[in-house]
Amino acid sequence: MSVQLLQTIGWIGFALSAASVAYSLLATVAVILWRQRRVRPDQPDYRPPVTVLKPLCGDEPCLYDALRSFCVQRYPQYQIVFGVREGADRARRVVERLQREFKTLDMTLVVNDRVIGRNFKVSNLANMVSAVRYDHLVIADSDVIVGPDYLANVVQPLASRSVGLVTCIYRGRAMGHLASRIGALFIDGWFMPAVLVSRLLGSQSFVSGATMALRRDTLEAIGGFEKLANHLADDYILGRLVRQRGLRTVIAPVTVETVVTESDLSSVVGHELRWMRTIRSLQPAGYVFSGITCGMAVPIFGVVMGAGTLPVLGLLTGSLLLRLVLHCAWAELPPIRAMRAAWLVPARDLLVFGVWSAGFFCRNVSWRQQTLSVAADGSLH
Repeated sequence: MSVQLLQTIGWIGFALSAASVAYSLLATVAVILWRQRRVRPDQPDYRPPVTVLKPLCGDEPCLYDALRSFCVQRYPQYQIVFGVREGADRARRVVERLQREFKTLDMTLVVNDRVIGRNFKVSNLANMVSAVRYDHLVIADSDVIVGPDYLANVVQPLASRSVGLVTCIYRGRAMGHLASRIGALFIDGWFMPAVLVSRLLGSQSFVSGATMALRRDTLEAIGGFEKLANHLADDYILGRLVRQRGLRTVIAPVTVETVVTESDLSSVVGHELRWMRTIRSLQPAGYVFSGITCGMAVPIFGVVMGAGTLPVLGLLTGSLLLRLVLHCAWAELPPIRAMRAAWLVPARDLLVFGVWSAGFFCRNVSWRQQTLSVAADGSLH
């Protein structure tokens, strides 16, 4: 191999490493700015009656704790509608336990196996609409744990008629074992910082199933849940349809938790491959360039490509320091406590890079005991 070719490879490695370090710096800034954000609502007393929709499927780990967190809201008037596809679904027992515990709370369980599309969660939501009593809706996944002021925070932005949809930033809640901690780091160390960077640069495309709050007339204007029934990324598609109506999607000033239930590494990788495959189908160009967001993985390859020269070694060191700062900033914990899991960060970055690379070749996804392919428009087949 010629000296000129080696130099070219080295420069490419340096450039990619520099871009990755610059992104890590931007991500750190975005997270710090998010933590410091303070919102002054235009109408602080805007608290209309709300219906919370909770589609369920099975008795997941921490399901009782997650659902109970919605039953203790400091909110004047709200209804919770739970939905399952089968009467024998084990989640039903958890709902019935909550109904006995909170007898004065307006809770309804809908059991209906009607299917309107390949996305069974959306079919579940569509079946729950008949039980909705109020004109403000909050949709939240079954594995989400919230604080007592959650509803007040996510409904408040809907006071403005220019806002069509409200969503939330979320962090991963690990179950304690290693696979769950690795899965939580995917959310906390890669996905959520990327969302905040995108938002900092002006994008409104982020919408998460962890929270989707909207008015009933907005849902009806876009065609109802039927418009989402054949999409895996139903949250992303909902946001896009709302923006097409000339309405804004905003992020509420509250962070929720999503329970990471994967018990082994293969489950973690399978879950993340589904995310990557979906992202690639919806944003193919952005997906290609998102390789530089994989933390320390790119500078490590840059060191290999640059044959360990001092400049690329310096970038690798800078990347490590920035990743640790980002980890501590996102964790919102004292540095000593946050650093207990810091040893996982480099390994987690390499795994993210591996899953991102595999996302170029993965055609199918496994979800809710189904094997599905995702088309270029995000639809399921």
